[in-house]
Amino acid sequence: MEELDYIVIGAGSGGLASARRAAQRGARVALVEVGRLGGTCVNVGCVPKKVMWNAASLAEGAQVAQGYGFTGELTLDFAKLKAGRDAYLVRLNQIYAKNLDADGVQLVTGRGRLTGPGEVRVEAPGSNPDAEPRTLRAPHVLLATGGRPRRPELPGQELGITSDGFFELTELPRSVVIVGGGYISVELAGVLRALGSEVTLWVRKAQVLTGFDPLIRDALTEELVKAGIHIEVEAEPTGIVREADGLTVRGVGHETRGVDQVLWAIGREPNTAELGLESVGLTTDEGGTISVDAYQNTSVPGVYAVGDITGRWPLTPVAIAAGRKLADRLFGGAAEARLDYEDIPTVVFSHPPIGTVGLTEPEARERHGSAVRCYQTRFTNLYYALVDHKVSTVMKLVTVGPEERVVGIHVMGLGADEMIQGFAVALRMGATKADLDRTVAIHPTAAEELVTLR
Repeated sequence: MEELDYIVIGAGSGGLASARRAAQRGARVALVEVGRLGGTCVNVGCVPKKVMWNAASLAEGAQVAQGYGFTGELTLDFAKLKAGRDAYLVRLNQIYAKNLDADGVQLVTGRGRLTGPGEVRVEAPGSNPDAEPRTLRAPHVLLATGGRPRRPELPGQELGITSDGFFELTELPRSVVIVGGGYISVELAGVLRALGSEVTLWVRKAQVLTGFDPLIRDALTEELVKAGIHIEVEAEPTGIVREADGLTVRGVGHETRGVDQVLWAIGREPNTAELGLESVGLTTDEGGTISVDAYQNTSVPGVYAVGDITGRWPLTPVAIAAGRKLADRLFGGAAEARLDYEDIPTVVFSHPPIGTVGLTEPEARERHGSAVRCYQTRFTNLYYALVDHKVSTVMKLVTVGPEERVVGIHVMGLGADEMIQGFAVALRMGATKADLDRTVAIHPTAAEELVTLR
């Protein structure tokens, strides 16, 4: 039995960050992982998605370039794109391994499972079935196993792929039905459409991106339709069948026939089922998530959780920040270190992208009633000045009280993904509308609109 100070199960973003920070603070750390280093984000999430988003943006840029006098056409070599993307991910996996080694983190390859208080049994992966299981002990155990795409329970569901399967595609599908109305759905819809696929969205509710500010949600819907994406609202599939002309997706009052691919983007579920939680008396809710307090403590002393398995802000930077704060608290002498989960900025890499932080207008009105005042604008970015196909930029500031403290900033349009970071700092510092007004605008940019709203 190996004695340590800290055992981390899961080498995704949160687990890697916490393990390295703890080791940097002098702890003896083992990081247990059965798959590739980096978890969802690096291997089948943020990073390869952003590569594909970049490729789609280049395809759109090629269309815009014609308006600027450029001639000729770009042809996509999908196999080359995939090969380059996958090779880049392998390099990232190798970099993570080198960083763990440099920090003195012991990487244990296998599936980790709690077997008692402070005890983790590691079973060898399927590729090495003859290896002896290892038992690790430590007073502190972090669960950071992330999540996986959800599949529906309906006939023919196996004929569809998930977002993981999207990154396994070896050729661009001619036509796709994407089932779901969340951020993964609209992101992959935008990528596939820009690269040349015919795309149909099946949205269970009346609109995409439920929970986002209505201005942003409605504006994105308009842009998706303008881009040629067909949206079936209030559409829930009842089954998929393979027919002579391709896949047919059926639902009550809806049917889409003859498509190459069906992609499930109906949410994600936490990887908690095989962690041996029962051995320490730790339970989950009906969805499989583990409850934690403000300091990432579970209900069992010495067991902690970060990232997607907690059901709180399933974003890579959130898991990283929470994991580092936890390590600082446990091994760095920072007794009050914890992540503030309020006003976390986020980006949807749709086409066009969305950047948002703080309260939506409906959320603000529910909390503050008539004290809410909003400012908004809609315009066409100068980037599209010389082309017929115009893409809108929309912005909204949500303010509260006579001082008009900014409590929400919502942007859709070219550059939204980059500009929201700085404005998020201002919001978290308590900026008012007057503070933004006093800031000299940078012209001509889209961001200047946020400091000139009237």
